[in-house]
Amino acid sequence: MISTSDLHKGVCIELDGELWQILDYHHIKMGRGSAQVKIKLRNVKRGQTVERSFQAGDKWPRVQLDHRQVQFMYQDGDDFHFMETESYEQFSIRREQLEDATSFLKDGMLLDRTSYDGETIGVELPVTVDLKVTETEPGFAGDTQSGARKPATVETGYIVQVPIFVSEGDTIRIDTRTGEYQTRL
Repeated sequence: MISTSDLHKGVCIELDGELWQILDYHHIKMGRGSAQVKIKLRNVKRGQTVERSFQAGDKWPRVQLDHRQVQFMYQDGDDFHFMETESYEQFSIRREQLEDATSFLKDGMLLDRTSYDGETIGVELPVTVDLKVTETEPGFAGDTQSGARKPATVETGYIVQVPIFVSEGDTIRIDTRTGEYQTRL
């Protein structure tokens, strides 16, 4: 069981017979009455996001998720195909289920498959990915403004703001949690 005092982002709980992931939470203490916890939840299967309030001390069943290493193989329209590295079993996941992860997937990339009761609910990306810049404007010698940025398109089609010294063909590291540029390699 997980109680309101054990909450943190990313934890999955079972609520009303469905699987929900905690996106954000706030403890609220009113002048009178007991403390409440306001939680922003995302339905893992349907993608629906809701905000609900609970009494401090409420408890829910903690969900046991299965994590296995998989390799991204290729994309076919809105289907993304993966292979488990241990059993070589292949499966696909729809674009809607992957959400923002599609911006960082490249062929051969290793990820973690998250499943519940044998059903795949998503993949967990590494914290950073290294991607090649395919398109960006050239930086000029006179552009010395501190912190100057320009848009760059990487090999997956994702557009990220990069410093002006980054050129086409450079490999850059991107934080998958924020989608921001970290460094040039």
